Amino acid sequence: MSALTRDLYFITSTVVDWMDVFTRPLYKHILVDSLAYCQASKGLDIYAWVLMTNHLHLIAGMRDGIALGDVLRDFKKFTSKKVVGAIQENIQESRKEWLLSRFCFRAANDKKIKNFKFWQEESHIEQVNTFEFFKQKLDYIHNNPVRQEFVERPEDYLYSSARNYAGLNGLIEVNVIR
Repeated sequence: MSALTRDLYFITSTVVDWMDVFTRPLYKHILVDSLAYCQASKGLDIYAWVLMTNHLHLIAGMRDGIALGDVLRDFKKFTSKKVVGAIQENIQESRKEWLLSRFCFRAANDKKIKNFKFWQEESHIEQVNTFEFFKQKLDYIHNNPVRQEFVERPEDYLYSSARNYAGLNGLIEVNVIR
């Protein structure tokens, strides 16, 4: 089945206040491992992704009629707790007090959150209806690290599916569409 005959979505999840949390590999790998878990255990199919310092972009779909919103909710809840816990335990984190105080401040303004609010409430989700839109979002995702001048070429950025599309090994499995 062609990927564009299924429901695919362009998804952006952002850290509160656009804080640059994902600057350390420890925190980045929590997200990478969680994405891989969602692929293996929750029916998430990933077609493209990039993890930037303060947000995550995906093009993804679901298998077996599982609701995308449920998987995103669980992913954000789990990664929020794991990343905040890692920040709390990281004795080398020079920004620890500042980060935790911002997460605590954001939680104080949200009745649903007890201690720390890590992710912005809503993820930005757009349905991918055409191959042209898919290609536009794919290029946007893969060129994000280039625009930020992290790398010269998209495939040089480790935390992206650009590696998979260039025929290199990526950190997670991706359903490559050409």
